[in-house]
Amino acid sequence: MQEELTYSILVEQKTLYSQYLKRDVVVDFYLPTHVKHPEQMNLLLINDGQDLPQMPFDELLRDLYYYRDIEPLFCVGIHCGADRKNEYGVAHQADYLGRGAKAAAYTHFVLQELLPFIRKEYHLPFFKEKAFAGFSLGGLMALDLVWNHPEEFSKAGVFSGSLWWRQKAYDAGYTDEADRIMHNQIKASKTAPFGLRFFFQTGTMDEKSDRNHNGVIDSIDDTLDLIRELKQKGFSDWAIQYYEMEGGRHDVATWAEAFPHFLKWGWGKHHH
Repeated sequence: MQEELTYSILVEQKTLYSQYLKRDVVVDFYLPTHVKHPEQMNLLLINDGQDLPQMPFDELLRDLYYYRDIEPLFCVGIHCGADRKNEYGVAHQADYLGRGAKAAAYTHFVLQELLPFIRKEYHLPFFKEKAFAGFSLGGLMALDLVWNHPEEFSKAGVFSGSLWWRQKAYDAGYTDEADRIMHNQIKASKTAPFGLRFFFQTGTMDEKSDRNHNGVIDSIDDTLDLIRELKQKGFSDWAIQYYEMEGGRHDVATWAEAFPHFLKWGWGKHHH
């Protein structure tokens, strides 16, 4: 007889003060309660955690556990602050308007403050693996963090990522080849962190902009170009998942629909 498991999720909200960001950070913790072996737990950090209740994220997780679709995953939704456009970005370089100036401080917050807090607060010294995901600018930030800290993270989930993040204005001689900050960072890296895996989602209605007039919206172009850079570095098809949603928009409802695909790709019981 199969044992009956109750798949409930404990959702707790906590606030921690960050010395790096000089502000209180509100964090939601989604802890699966049916885990018999805590050392089997995976950790997923999610930027813009304030958007998760809209999905609603706890029900989405509950369904996946109920159908035994994913391994135990401790999800942590980090609420953004009032200065989101400065705290999210690429840590080593601000964009052409100076946005993302606090992305390095945000990186320190995650590595030096949030991760130790989680380990201590939940008595989980080790995780099987750690991943980071985010939406839009939060997706760019998650990708930057994972790319630069492969010793900590093994997967990135990028939903409608702001991969257009650029060092020059369009009217100041911008080119795709030279000025996209995240693409440049991957191109310039001497050694690619080969343990990493990436999930990218775009929607065909993410935006209307098509700066090179090739009939493909920028968010799709920027994402496919980034995937090309990763492949140039030697990442295989196995390491990269691209999910393009017909009619998908730049909104929480679209990302809610896409999220289970990411979770099954990353922690599905049938993919190992």
